[in-house]
Amino acid sequence: MQNLRVAVDVGGTFTDICIMDEATGLIRIEKTASTPDPIDGIMGGVSKAGVDLAEVALFSHGTTVATNALITRRLPRTAVVTTKGFRDVIEIRRANKEDLWDTYKDVVKPYVPRRDRLTVPERVDAGGIVIEPLDVEAARNVARILKRRGVAAVAVCFMNAYLNGANERAMRDILVEEMPDIPVSISSQVLPEIFEHERFSTTVANAVVSPVVVSYTSRLGERLADEGYTRDLLLLHTGGGVMTPASVKDFAARLAGSGIAAGAIASRYIAGLCGFPNSIGLDMGGTSTDVSLAYEGQSRITKDWHIEFGYPIRFASIEVLTIGAGGGSLAWTDSAGSLRNGPQSAGAFPGPACYSNGNTQPTNTDANVTLGRLGTNLAGGKVKLDPALARQAVEDGVAKPFGLGLHEAADAIVKVANANMSDAVRLISISRGYDPRDFALVAFGGAGALHGVDVARELAIPVVIVPPNPGVTSALGCLLVDMQHDFSQSCMTGADEADAADIEAQFAALEKDALARLTHEGIASQDIVLQRSIDMMYRGQWRSLAVHAPRPIGAIADLVQSFHTEHKREYNFRRDSAPVSFFRLNLKAVGVVPKAEFAIHEPTGVIPEPVGRRRVWFDGNGLDTPVYERDDLPCGFSFQGPAIVEQVDATTVVPPGACAEVDKYLNIIIRVKE
Repeated sequence: MQNLRVAVDVGGTFTDICIMDEATGLIRIEKTASTPDPIDGIMGGVSKAGVDLAEVALFSHGTTVATNALITRRLPRTAVVTTKGFRDVIEIRRANKEDLWDTYKDVVKPYVPRRDRLTVPERVDAGGIVIEPLDVEAARNVARILKRRGVAAVAVCFMNAYLNGANERAMRDILVEEMPDIPVSISSQVLPEIFEHERFSTTVANAVVSPVVVSYTSRLGERLADEGYTRDLLLLHTGGGVMTPASVKDFAARLAGSGIAAGAIASRYIAGLCGFPNSIGLDMGGTSTDVSLAYEGQSRITKDWHIEFGYPIRFASIEVLTIGAGGGSLAWTDSAGSLRNGPQSAGAFPGPACYSNGNTQPTNTDANVTLGRLGTNLAGGKVKLDPALARQAVEDGVAKPFGLGLHEAADAIVKVANANMSDAVRLISISRGYDPRDFALVAFGGAGALHGVDVARELAIPVVIVPPNPGVTSALGCLLVDMQHDFSQSCMTGADEADAADIEAQFAALEKDALARLTHEGIASQDIVLQRSIDMMYRGQWRSLAVHAPRPIGAIADLVQSFHTEHKREYNFRRDSAPVSFFRLNLKAVGVVPKAEFAIHEPTGVIPEPVGRRRVWFDGNGLDTPVYERDDLPCGFSFQGPAIVEQVDATTVVPPGACAEVDKYLNIIIRVKE
């Protein structure tokens, strides 16, 4: 009987496995060390968890394979074929820099060197009319050259192909004829949008990771099948849905950032269960913190993201802001004598000073140990912490240089880390037109629950939610997603000239492609949901804003009014008299996957006793604080801070003035009081 759902999130240190029983809604977890080949860690973890893959109805996976390949540049040799005269588009870029004032810091080189960027004569004009057909003989010569060079993938990027991809398709056919086993990405299929650099860059990223990702997903699928799994392997992509290996072949770069999206999905879902449609996710791990936002039950989506600056990937992605703040982030002093925290990290090894592996610089973990917020064990006793080494690092690294007491210095380290995370939350909320006071903060990851209430108080967020298994919440997110694909089509016209019937026809064409892809993936027609939006802007702008579009398209004036309203919310101003332009049509195609319900617990009336007490420091005061075991806390149990809640994968801090309650899903709901 196939009644299990398994989700796997592979991190740099641990591989997290989340197993849900469809019949009971109960969840259990397993953590195992990540391996050089992630597949070995996945299969080892599944075996360690005692999962019979023949009983698994759904296997979902958030992977960092594409992300790591782009970061490390361990990429197969890839070529670009482009229009004659446009060989250097991806190297010229936008001529901007990540740090405008750093004269000596250059943008990294393109993923494809110039010698492997070849050109052919062809041309499509700005209206989509072919004014120079593809030079077939030149195209065949390019294909023969690339075959001799032994390239593993090819990106075809022609000028104005977003309007008419005929020449690109002809070039692809010639390449496939010459090299039938080589994946070919064409820009008119990958990203049919204006702005050649963004289109070329996305297509190149898609091409360079395609051999890596296809090989990985094929090998994982085979290993799972060998162990008895009979369904499709589902892979989480950046847009917040899943895709099958069949779709990965054409859209491999959608998996870049796959693992980060899982945490945002899980935090949004958990907040919704608790009755909070507006939520902010705070996923704090060992090296970094990922911050996401959901408004009215929907995650913010962006197309403005990259793995390396200068090379955008314009696939729709859940907006996640990542900063260098984690348990292993180092406290240090800058040239002006100010205390800083991160982004430098002690890493998994040697790790914080209290890990006893030779590091002597203080980290957030050392500060929390010194303050008594963390005990002497992590991961269920698998990691032992040495408080003496933690105190020594804080004393030598911060207390003595700044003339502070030991606990005052540790508190300063934590406060700087909290300030960094609070700034990140401000960027994704206040700077986007959202008031944090209208949101709940979902604190997860290995260290999120340690700092969650402090960050909430900094921003006047009234509620903090700590999931039952904070350390594996990202893996849980892989169980909560649907099949999803995103389609787009350029539509550059003024609102005063737009024709509703023409826009409806363009949406109909996108929907035809969407239905075909989801049907190919086995989604029944009654489980398909199509969501439309139109990117619009004030005439003369180049940054657009997505506005929901009805089905069918109604009055253009209604769309314009919706744009003015959204612009007011996003940027705090509107210009009703200014002309509005349409830029792009977007279609999100969702194939709804049945989801098991989480187990609901009834209040027991049991009042658990603390498993211990210890002195914990809050704002300079050492308080005698009860320590609870998370597994002992029943539904309905409420308690006042100060309190510490320990479990295998995280520690939760409830400071003085806050009160907490365990809800029916065993989340800890902390009410923050000033």
